[in-house]
Parts: sequence; C-alpha cells; structure tokens
Amino acid sequence: MSFFFSGKRRVINAGYLVRQRVHEGKEVSSAVSAVDLADEGLLKPVLDDDALILCLDDLPETTSTAETKGEKGTAETPQVETLLRKNAELQAELEQLTKQFTNYRLAVQKTLDERWQADEEPPDASAKAAVEDKKPKKDDSEYYFESYAHNDIHETMIKDAVRTDAYRDFIYNNKDLFEGKTVLDIGCGTGILSLFCARAGAAKVIAVDRSDILDKARENVFRNELDGVITCVKGCIEDVILPVKQVDIIVSEWMGYALLYEAMLPSILYARDRYLVPGGLVVPSHASMWVAPVSDAEYMDDHVRFWNDVYGFDMQAMKTGQFVDSRVVTMPETSLSGFSSMFRFLDLHTVKTDDLVFEAPYQSTLTTPSPLNGFLIWFDMFFARTRDDVSVTPTTTAKEWASGDRVAFTTGPAGTETHWRQILFLVDEEKNKTVVTEADVGKEVAGVVKYSTAEGHARGLNIKISWGIEEGQKQEQDWLLH
Repeated sequence: MSFFFSGKRRVINAGYLVRQRVHEGKEVSSAVSAVDLADEGLLKPVLDDDALILCLDDLPETTSTAETKGEKGTAETPQVETLLRKNAELQAELEQLTKQFTNYRLAVQKTLDERWQADEEPPDASAKAAVEDKKPKKDDSEYYFESYAHNDIHETMIKDAVRTDAYRDFIYNNKDLFEGKTVLDIGCGTGILSLFCARAGAAKVIAVDRSDILDKARENVFRNELDGVITCVKGCIEDVILPVKQVDIIVSEWMGYALLYEAMLPSILYARDRYLVPGGLVVPSHASMWVAPVSDAEYMDDHVRFWNDVYGFDMQAMKTGQFVDSRVVTMPETSLSGFSSMFRFLDLHTVKTDDLVFEAPYQSTLTTPSPLNGFLIWFDMFFARTRDDVSVTPTTTAKEWASGDRVAFTTGPAGTETHWRQILFLVDEEKNKTVVTEADVGKEVAGVVKYSTAEGHARGLNIKISWGIEEGQKQEQDWLLH
C-alpha cells in the first residue's frame, strides 16, 4: 500500500476510533498510538452512509516527503512552481488585453459620438429646433406617479379619517345610488374607494391608476374576493381603454393642496365628458375655495424672525425664499385676522378645464388690529346625491351643509385637521408691509386671487393675491406651490 493511501487510511482509522469510543460511551484519550490506528476493525463504519467514507475522494492529494521537499526545504514541487509562473504570465497577458480593449472601446465610442453629433446638428437654428421637436419628450409627471407607488403616502391618506370616512359614509349611506351600477374610480391608489363601492352593491367597478400602486390594489381586490366586481386597469385615464363604453358614477379623491395642486382634476373632467352617462353622478360633487387674512406674531417669531438671531449669529440669509414659497400648515382659527371669503365654487358636473386657471375676487371684514402677515387658503368638499342639488351654494360651508345623511368636510382651520391642512402665503415684510390699525377693524380688505400653472412644473401652482384696505390701495404678491 502506497504512502498516499496509508495516509488516508490513518485519517479514516483515527476518525472511526473516536466515533466508536463515543458510540460505546468510552472515554476518548488524547494518547492514541500507531497500534490503535492499525486495527482493521476500525474500517467498519459506525454510521450508515458515513460522510467520512463518502468524501474519501475529496481528501487532498499528498506526496512523499522526498517528492515535496525542494532545495531550500519548501513544499513546492518544480511542477507547482511551473504552474504558478504560467499563471502569473497569463494574468499579466489578460490585464494587457483588458487595457487594450478598454482603449479600443473608448476610441470607437468617441468616433461614433462625433459622427452622430455631426449627423444630428442641423445647419441652422430652425432645423435644429425641428430635430429637437422630433425627439421623444420626457413625461414631466413621471415623478408624480412614482411618488404614489410607495405605501407611506397611502397610509397617510387612509388614516385621514375626515377624508376616508366622508367617502365611506356617502357610499354606504346611499347604497341605492350604487346598487347594480357601473362605477369608475380614477386614481384608485390602494383601491379603498373601489372596495367601498363594491360592498355597496355596484355591479362593476373599474379602478384606474397610472402608478405601480395598482399592483397592490389588484391584490387587495383578490384578497377581499371582489375580483368578480372590480377590474383594475393601469394607465392614465386619457390613455387606457376601458372594458365599458359608459359608467353611471365617477368616484375619485383628486384633491391636492389648495384644492388644485397636482392638476388631477382635468383627468376627472376628461373622464366625465368621455364616459359618464347623461345624468350620471360625480363623487364628490362640489368644491368651494376659501381665503382669509392672517395675523400671527408667534408663528412669525418661530419661523421667520427666528433666523435673525440663532445662538447669537445673524442668519437672515436663511430667510431667502420664505416669502416666495407657500407653506403647508395647520393654523388655529385664532390666527385669522378677518372673516373667511369664498372666492371660487366648482360644480364638478359642469366645470370645464379652462375654468381651473382663473382670477377671482374676494373680500374679508377685518377683525384684528395687527400687522397683516399673510393669507390662508383652504377648501370644502360636498357629496350631493344628485347633480342638481340646489342646497349646495357658493356661500354654503361644509359645516353648515353636513347634517343627517348629508356628507361634506372642510380642510379649514375651523375643522378637524386633514392631511391637506391649509396653505399659508406669507406677505413680504419689507416690500408689502401692511398694518391693520384699530380704525381699520370692521373695514373690508379686498382683492383678487389668481391661480395659474407654475412654469416648468405642470402639476404645481403659481398663486397671486392682491389686497387693499382703502379704496385705491393695491398691493400684490406671487407665491409658488410646487
């Protein structure tokens, strides 16, 4: 038997000697002699299919001491040295080839870039503009749909009890309107409104959303065993093909900050004109927009004048932009320095997309003698059973209208906080400082609120407010909501 095999045998015997003694409950001594290991009986496995035998061929190959010992006493054979040298040579050759390939690729890319640029550059500006027009335009709303693909925003909305309860209450309290009907849910998100409609007896519900959240909505539908009623369709309502020609009801939670931020309402109006049957219902049905002057010294100290002295340092540079950007806030009703004024009323059954860019007058009776710090805007929503409900008027507040089975809610400072909160527009203290004196209390502050699309931000808003207390006075300021 060769030295190589004898080595393996000694390993095997040693292993089985230990296993045998452990198996028999005997003590394993550290003093094991060659005689102990020579016992042929140790080759009988203690365990069936013993891994030590099965892996015999996996043991490393060994050679005799005479074969492994080099001139300087190392364990490397001439063959190993040859292989190592050859490996180093191949590695160096590979690195050189990789470097050459990289240089070649960069040279080719540069040549192609120059050639494509030469081909694409037109000889004159007009031709260049024509080429640019032919290039595919990036959807500047992609970020918007991506933002709705995450759970957090949907958790916030569903946990807004004012919002979610209003939809649930209207749908469940008016099951006669939904029973057997075809409903279109635009911007369905998690599918919560579709689920409400299906439970209320709708025959068919089509849930549409462009965001990837639709995949989770579809799973929610299946988990609640309502896939026989609810059909999920992915895409913008303007682009998708619905499985029906008409719907009886359109339900959607499309409202954004200051009502029109996010610019989702035009999609609702498109679907209304394209799919809603004559006499069909849009839910919610009406919206009113409100503005009031604000005077809140504590807020100004905490958020604006705070930068005048920060641990003894002047940081007024941080105030840059504070009077340009609007603020999403929750203000107490005591912050209002005048009565609220309704400046825009929308009937969702008749309003047109062009009506969403507008200038609207307002007027508010002043109640507090103090500096005018800004203006606060919010909205009310109404859920009418019929499209011709005359009880919803421009001057009606949600709090006044909601009674019995009637459903409405406000996002204003007099109501329970919602995730929309209110939008604060701070007046520039240096350029547009306005002080309301004791003599001004009871007078009207009046002006115009203007809504327009923010440049470079299709879903944002540019809001301008003008104001004056005395006749002939006029101050105005622009803010961005984006």
